[in-house]
Amino acid sequence: MKSRQALGPIMIGVEGAELSAQERELLRHPQVGGVILFTRNFESAAQVAALNAEIHALRDTELLIAVDQEGGRVQRFRDGFTRLPPIATLGRVYDESPERALVLAETAGWLMAIELRCVGIDISFAPVLDLDRGVSGVIGDRAFHSDPETIAILAGAYVRGMHRAGMAATGKHYPGHGSVAADSHLELPVDPRSFERIVAEDLIPFARMAEENTLDAVMASHVRYLAVDERLAGFSPFWLQEVLRKQLGFTGVIFSDDLLMEAAVVAGDVPARAEAALAAGCDMVLICRGLKEAAATAEQLDRSGWHSPLQSQERIMRLGAGSSIRYRDLIAGTAWQEAVRAVSTISV
Repeated sequence: MKSRQALGPIMIGVEGAELSAQERELLRHPQVGGVILFTRNFESAAQVAALNAEIHALRDTELLIAVDQEGGRVQRFRDGFTRLPPIATLGRVYDESPERALVLAETAGWLMAIELRCVGIDISFAPVLDLDRGVSGVIGDRAFHSDPETIAILAGAYVRGMHRAGMAATGKHYPGHGSVAADSHLELPVDPRSFERIVAEDLIPFARMAEENTLDAVMASHVRYLAVDERLAGFSPFWLQEVLRKQLGFTGVIFSDDLLMEAAVVAGDVPARAEAALAAGCDMVLICRGLKEAAATAEQLDRSGWHSPLQSQERIMRLGAGSSIRYRDLIAGTAWQEAVRAVSTISV
């Protein structure tokens, strides 16, 4: 009989469309609390639903299952799912008709979330709150707009749709990745701007949504804001605890970005990166690929006696979506059909 246990602070990636014996064993480790899926894990809606059901059945307290399903370039599940436009298209609609854009943003958020919930996904790491300043290629049309207030308004509508579908929302990449050219997957981005300028620009969407208590989670960037802290934001107690928790009053989950990204190398080996991120204030750290690295990190946290604070455990467990509508019932309903038609009108 499985014993009830809290969810640990590590979210890992798995390699294929089915779990290996080694992956099943690691997913039962107390330091593991979730799984993030990618295109490599997807063959069909039925297959990924079966995979998610198996993952959820491994533990008495179901592991959290996440995916990046933003739309546009970043949509991990495609066949059998509505093709979602990049959210920058909503920003262009907003410039012409704010009222129409807000309706479409809420509809797109609901559609994205409800389709994922049908196959057992708990959260999509969305929405992107970065600014599109024409600087960052890795952000670009993943951002709603260049204006931070407009981003906050559109993201608020998008999140209302996600919440209506029963899915928690994660704003990324705190405190803003859109003003640096370097891609943190491949190199270390350095932002030289002052704290005051970042607060007046990139931080605004996060601040507005924290004020409104609409974000359930935040993902921290692997960017070094050199005039503020030499440490990357995801390893910085200043950015995570002083600014996000204390100044902005954010009470949700703080995720690290993928600890295997090139920018994170500055924090040491993967277990050291995890320890540094957790010590800085992250509730959960992502290791998106590599069974060996994930296992070594879990073992290191055991050796160091790491126990996630009760408050952190409670935050993580609140992100679980629970049961949802069956896919065949969803697509038979008028709400889904109308949403698909509405989203199809958004010009790419």
